Amino acid sequence: MKRTTPVLTEEQRKELIRLASRPRYNRSVSFRARVILGSAEGLTAAKVAGQLKCNYQTVYYWRRRFQFGGVDALYDDPRPGTGRKISDEKIEKVITQTLESIPKNATHWSTRSMAKNIGLSQSAISRIWRTFGLRPHRASTFSLSQDPLFVEKVRDVVGLYMSPPSNAVVLSVDEKSQIQALNRTQPILPMMPSTPERYTPDYLRHGTTTLFAALDVKSGKVIGRCYQRHRSIEFRKFLNYIDENTDPNLELHLILDNYGTHKSPMIHRWLLKHTRFNLHFIPTHSSWLNLVERWFGLLTQRQIKRGSHTSVNQLKSAITSYIESTNDDPKPFVWTKSADVILDKVARLSKRVLNSQKICEEN
Repeated sequence: MKRTTPVLTEEQRKELIRLASRPRYNRSVSFRARVILGSAEGLTAAKVAGQLKCNYQTVYYWRRRFQFGGVDALYDDPRPGTGRKISDEKIEKVITQTLESIPKNATHWSTRSMAKNIGLSQSAISRIWRTFGLRPHRASTFSLSQDPLFVEKVRDVVGLYMSPPSNAVVLSVDEKSQIQALNRTQPILPMMPSTPERYTPDYLRHGTTTLFAALDVKSGKVIGRCYQRHRSIEFRKFLNYIDENTDPNLELHLILDNYGTHKSPMIHRWLLKHTRFNLHFIPTHSSWLNLVERWFGLLTQRQIKRGSHTSVNQLKSAITSYIESTNDDPKPFVWTKSADVILDKVARLSKRVLNSQKICEEN
């Protein structure tokens, strides 16, 4: 197919740059603008397709569209039916204000406050937000690790997940502390057709226990034991338990968080006598890097959250039963993200945080 390099006027270049920089407003048009800008730089269709992760024929298609119709040809053709009453400029204004401003009397926009501010109906604002995936009423938390060895620890732990050493066992270890034995004050009503299971929010406390668990990254099996307290002495007992329940001829690599219990002098002395144990610490504020946390989530969801226990022993029995069922049919969690992918994502998030901080300081 004959190669055609688009020739842009100054106005076309400015408009294409504007469209390419607004992917949150119209992702499709932004993508097409980047196709034309890349082609105008003299890149081949294959190189443009490689940069934008698309098929080279897609590049040829939008080149031809632009050649015969200019910037307007990058927009979708009108669809049959009643035309839209809300202009693109109005939609862009809604999206821009949603993303880049807040109302005077609240921390986030609602459909009613945005409708009043823009001059559209509440249902129109709701449709626009749904179309572009905007949910101002929702928020989530994040925490960037300030560990000076963050990069080294990520590469170390992810390397163990994706390329475990031969003749060794990799264990993801952590504690789930203060698990409460709760007994509902009224009987639980079982599920019925069209009616979910119901239980009273009132409960009686019957004590707590702490679960120490080690997840075998390769097999998915779990070594777990409950203790009354959460100290170095209990952690040492659990290390002895791991030592007794693993092949003594294999090296053990334990992935842990930075809790003080794992680094006490007692543990250091124990490790000097048990040289097959190797500890690998995840970065601070990075519990997502410890696979056993995912298993703890399943334990909570499937066994603890809706359970009713009249004693700590009954709670321990329920936890032990879940560990046994896990080991009867183990399913390992497969780690798929490389260290480079994780570090690139953290770098982008850090950049966003810095930019947001600069904007706040300027305002």
